[in-house]
Order: sequence, then structure tokens, then C-alpha cells
Amino acid sequence: MIKTLTMRKLTLIAVAALSLTACQNDSLADSSNSFDLKSTSAEYVTASSLPVTTVNADITSNTTWSGVIELDGNIAVKNGAKLTIMPGTFIKAKPNSIGEGRGVLIITKTGSIDATGTESQPIVFTSYRLLDGDEDTTAKPGDFGGVIILGDAPTNLPTTTTVEGLPSSPDFYFGGNNASHSAGIMKYVRIEFAGYDFVGANSGNEVNSLTLAGVGSGTTLDHIQASYGQDDSFEFFGGTVNATNLVSFAAEDDNFDFDNGYTGTITCALALADYNSDHTVSGQVSDTNGIELDNNAGGTSTALITHPIVNNLTIVGPQTNPLYSSPSPYTGSKYENGIHIRRNGRLTLNDAVVTGYPTGIRVEGSGSELSSASTYSSIKVHGFTTAVTGLGTAGIPAANLVVSATADAFGMSQPFFNNGGWNVSPRNCGNFQGTWTKYDFSLVD
Repeated sequence: MIKTLTMRKLTLIAVAALSLTACQNDSLADSSNSFDLKSTSAEYVTASSLPVTTVNADITSNTTWSGVIELDGNIAVKNGAKLTIMPGTFIKAKPNSIGEGRGVLIITKTGSIDATGTESQPIVFTSYRLLDGDEDTTAKPGDFGGVIILGDAPTNLPTTTTVEGLPSSPDFYFGGNNASHSAGIMKYVRIEFAGYDFVGANSGNEVNSLTLAGVGSGTTLDHIQASYGQDDSFEFFGGTVNATNLVSFAAEDDNFDFDNGYTGTITCALALADYNSDHTVSGQVSDTNGIELDNNAGGTSTALITHPIVNNLTIVGPQTNPLYSSPSPYTGSKYENGIHIRRNGRLTLNDAVVTGYPTGIRVEGSGSELSSASTYSSIKVHGFTTAVTGLGTAGIPAANLVVSATADAFGMSQPFFNNGGWNVSPRNCGNFQGTWTKYDFSLVD
């Protein structure tokens, strides 16, 4: 459950009167008033008192956002336009009549983004409920639609394919022949309480927190956190884009999802579970994975195979294997696999710790394979019932495999979020507890 916001004992931080428009260059707070000097959720309280600029039309010329931006529906950046988002900007969705946050930001193949935040002033896509100043509202997954970036890099799908989660339109096609395509930059960005199911519950046509489809290696993705997403935190549909310092926190579905010929490199990534979060199910069984990797939906072999390289990866589930309590219709654990490689997909994994899932690493089906470019001894895996199974996992030394009812910390200080004093050191490669991250969305009581 997401904590309810309370405001009774929080002193609001004074904010100078600002005149904010969608084209202004002022950031929300300067370095003397940065987020790290405030109480846990003061940044939301500060932002909720500011004027709001509503955006309800596609962006077709260079535009700059700052302050608080409200997206009214799907907003596409296209026709050569660049969207610049200033440090400290908050972006929320305008809810529809039943409270769904339908706002989705789409960077099309013909548009680009420059969302360069800082550690003390990240750019925050978040729930409209966290910015309403109302102590009785609660942020929920799906309060913000999500961010989608489309590119011209190779995939194993036709280039006339519309990205998942959006209506069919040439504006939303992805993929091409430009492996070095650049969609711009996203750095020090948080995406919270996002996700949208375009057709209906578990339709397979959902918007993720951050969707990257056919995005090329000229794009910069660095220090991005996705929290409490309704579907996957990060999903890569083909493309060659590389990413560094990624955090997936409390995803309803998968933390990282790779398919359709993605061949980029992820360096320094954390998947962290909050066992109070919601979970997706498939066939009445949880379908939540640290990584889910497919070549394609049909599991066929193609000329371009999904084969990412992931370096310095930490996947942390719960310390024990919690069950759904009665009278829930679900049976079994809330989590499935730390890493699930299937449907002709391949993964090269270097320097990884996987802990707190029923199965640590599962490689399944013809053509699916795990490999390590450096040494298998850099991979350590725990499972509540099975540590590893499938092609390529036999290379991991037996001494690095643990099966037990309690997850193994593998030398980390206290990696399990729900146990208090959370700390993944010495695997804190991306400053995962820095001022750009936020793991407690409640206000001070």
C-alpha cells in the first residue's frame, strides 16, 4: 500500500512568487534551496503551491518547460521539435473522470528531448495527487501515464509497427536503420506512479514508466529512477541505446524488460522490491520479474536477436518469500524470477547479484541463453526454491549459488527495503541513495 499523505506537522517552505509558463527558463529551486536540504517530501508541498501550466496539444516547435506542467492526454514531440525540461520541473497528468492519469509524453522519431536534471534538482514525472496539497489523497500507480521515446535504430519488427500502449498511427512507428540515432538526453529523472493500460486490465498493450522503442546509441540515458509503475519500469523494444545508473523500485510487473532485438548495454542498475506494492498476475500466478527478456512474442529466431549486455546489476526482492493473504484469488509468491530469459532471447551478464526471488535465474526454451563476457564467478544468485536453471547457468560456480528460505545479502549492508536501514553498499554504484532518488513518498507526520 502507498502511504497516505499527511500535512499536519509539516511547515511549508516559503516560495517566492513565480511567473511560470511553458517557455520560461527558471528552475523550480536554486542550489541554495535544493531538495537535499528539505524534509522528506517537502519538494512536493513546495510544488503544489505553484501555478500550473497545462499542455494539451502536440509540440511541433522548440519548447522549454519549467515549474509544474500538467499533461492533458497524449502529448507528442514531433516534426523536428526539441522539448527542453529544466532541472527541478514537475510533470503530472490531468486525471480523467475516473481518476486515471492519462497524460503520456511521447518523443517521436522526428522529435527529441533534453531533460537534464541534477542530483539536487531532478526532473520529476509524478502523481497529480502528490501535488494537490490534500492530506487525504493517496498516490497510486497509473496516476501518470508514462514516458515513451521512439527511435530509428534497428529492431526485429517492421518499421511500420506502432509502439505498445498507443493507438495505431505513423507518428508512433518505431525502428529503422540508424543504429546511432539520437533522441536526446534524459539525466537525473524520476518517473513515479506511472503506467496505463490502453485497452483494459492486463491487455498486453500497456504504457510502461519509461518505454524505449528503436532508440539509438546516440541517446543519453543516465540516473533515471522509475518507482511504483503500473506495468514495467523500463521496457526496451529493440534499439541500440545504452543506459547507466538505472533504478527500478516497486514495479507492478517487470523491473527491466528487453525484447524485439534490443542490443544495447546497461551499466550500473538496481531493481528493488517493496513487498507492499501491487503485482501483475498471469494465470492466477504472479508475473513479476527482475528482468524479463524475449527475442519476440512468438519466440522465433530472427536475423536480429535480443541480446543486451548488463554490467554491474543488483536485483533485490524481499528477504523472505511473502504470499498473498486470503481471500486473494492469487496463489503462490508475489514474485516469479530474478531474471527470466525466454523465447529465443540471450543475455550477457557481468558482475551481478540476484536475491530474494523464488527462482534466481531461469533460462527457458530453445535458443535462449545466458553468457558472461568476463567471468561467471562475478555472478551470485539466491533463490527461495531454485537458484538457477537453464542453458548457460551451469557456468556459475556452485559456491555462488544459494537456495534458502531467507534471501542472501551477498555482502551488502542491508539490501531489503522493507527491513529498515536499507543500504545496498558496496553495490551502490549509481549513488542509489543520493538526493536524486526517493523511496518514501509520505509527508512528515
